[in-house]
Amino acid sequence: MNAVNPVILATLFSIVLTEKSPRLKFTVQEPARFHFSKPENYMTVYHQRGSDVLYVGGQGVIYMLTFTHKGVQDTQIPVVTDESAKQKCLSRSVPLQLECDNFITVIEKVNETFVVCGTNAGSPQCWLLVNKTVLTDIPNNTQRISASDISPPFPSQRSVSLSADGSLYSALSAVPKQSSSIRRTYSSSKLLKTDSKWLLDPQFAGAAIIPATQKYNEEIYFFFSEVNKSAALDEEPYKARIGRICMNDEGGIKNMLPDSWTTFLKARVMCGIGSTPQQYNNIRQAFVLTSQHRIGVIYGLFSNAWHTTVVCAYSIEEINEAFAKSKLKGYNSPLTGHRPGMCASKNNTAAQNPKTLGVIMNHPEIEDVIWPVGGAPLDLPTDDHFTHIVADTVLAVNDEHYSIIYLGTEQGKVLKVLHTNEEAFIISQYSLFHNEGPIISMAIDSQKGHLYVGTAMEVQRLQLADCNRYGNSCRECILSRDPYCGWDLAKKKCMAIPADYNIATGGFLQSLDQSNASDCGDSTAVKNRSTVPKEVQTDKDGPVLLPCPVRSYHATYMWEKDNCIKHYPCTITGSSCVLAPTPDLPLKEGVFRCMVLEGGLKQEVVSYRLVFNGGQLPTSPASTLGLSLLLALAGFWLM
Repeated sequence: MNAVNPVILATLFSIVLTEKSPRLKFTVQEPARFHFSKPENYMTVYHQRGSDVLYVGGQGVIYMLTFTHKGVQDTQIPVVTDESAKQKCLSRSVPLQLECDNFITVIEKVNETFVVCGTNAGSPQCWLLVNKTVLTDIPNNTQRISASDISPPFPSQRSVSLSADGSLYSALSAVPKQSSSIRRTYSSSKLLKTDSKWLLDPQFAGAAIIPATQKYNEEIYFFFSEVNKSAALDEEPYKARIGRICMNDEGGIKNMLPDSWTTFLKARVMCGIGSTPQQYNNIRQAFVLTSQHRIGVIYGLFSNAWHTTVVCAYSIEEINEAFAKSKLKGYNSPLTGHRPGMCASKNNTAAQNPKTLGVIMNHPEIEDVIWPVGGAPLDLPTDDHFTHIVADTVLAVNDEHYSIIYLGTEQGKVLKVLHTNEEAFIISQYSLFHNEGPIISMAIDSQKGHLYVGTAMEVQRLQLADCNRYGNSCRECILSRDPYCGWDLAKKKCMAIPADYNIATGGFLQSLDQSNASDCGDSTAVKNRSTVPKEVQTDKDGPVLLPCPVRSYHATYMWEKDNCIKHYPCTITGSSCVLAPTPDLPLKEGVFRCMVLEGGLKQEVVSYRLVFNGGQLPTSPASTLGLSLLLALAGFWLM
């Protein structure tokens, strides 16, 4: 049997490895970062679009962080724990004694007022944040508000809060001896809640406003996992759900759902490969991209029983159609007149019909199952444990909208992903923090063009349009496939696409649907001898490592010797691609050139002239890399 050519084998192996890897890897140390004086393991973040201020709720404190390109100015607002509540907490058997403090769980702006809530050592309390720095009690003339309906008593109990149209909505996950709920908790409208039998021990993962052309059709989606009580021993114990309510819901009638939602419906959400057993049933987080006309996408972060994490995308249009047309689970009679659970204008009396309310009270789940776009999770690496997700919609120079996803990982890294109809392309990976730890908070501001990322020890701000990192050539800019960036034909630079860009005028190059740099016009430069060989002197039988710096992890790297007479494999380790001799390919004297092939273009990265001791000596010591220096360089590149 003939042996496989090692060059071909190495190339095929590198292609398999790069399919799900980031194309570029950056270590980022931006000045816009803030270090906490103590670990903030439970964190609540509020950011208003268009602002440079980030509010971070921690343990007994609210940080008001003002970011600039030079650094971060911080104002710390202490939130004192009630001493009697703390002593009571310490005397009880609580999940963790460390949780007997005041952890901030809610920071939301309702109209022009900040509502802040904290655990207060197991006895939740809420305040108003006045003049950005002063906490005051909520006035008595406000509707009867129970802080325990807004904030969980302990930070380990997952909760969700959302401000929408002058009201605060809250969802508390289930814990032993405490029921869960979805509520309108702070509002001039009627305060409502879910009925006790509608939710089965849910764990909430997020909430979002779903806009509509007609205001009475505006909805709020809640994302959660419920206990799967019918699961067999070999089945997962969770079912992922989407629940929705209409924002103009004012509750039922005196004898039927008087203080409950009349529009609550929920649906099963699947994230996996078709109807196979390979499913991810625990939704950990969700992010919604919407427009004013209900066309949008939901990105859900899911895990399975083995804690593998994946991302699934869902069409809001398809979800809306399922809620509008699906049969109701367990209800077999025809649905005539006003459909139970659907939004209605306030003067629609049919929605308050006792029969209609009775149907929604006893049958809150639709039969149709929500499946992901493409029928499977996005093709992303499963060895990265994802902890957080945000997304943005970007208008490209071809007048098409593209989705960009940012994924935080357990190792404190951030993946920037382009999601098209065809694939999930990992543009880059950012290593951000001195002390690696899980990403526990992210906030995105598409108006200002910023991404805020936090761990328990620090928060950092990144530019969404980070175009200068892609290099100084048209080819490098185009191959990045970053919709925020394009090659400016006039300025000959990789630059952010301006907000007022006119597609008719042109002036920028992009290639987002595939890796293709041919528009740059340099496709003929197949073997461009662009570097001056560095001379390397070594013993004939001594060790040799010739390093080649790696820019793109999606490219194919190879070594050529003496005008392509012989090819050598290039093994990527860390940020370097190393040429090392093998028994089949012993190194001989000559010129070795590291070549990179990507997007149909081949270019030279670096070259060396290898000279054995006793061979022709170099004319200038300055042009020679000794073996010890070369190995040191290889070690540096391999770090």
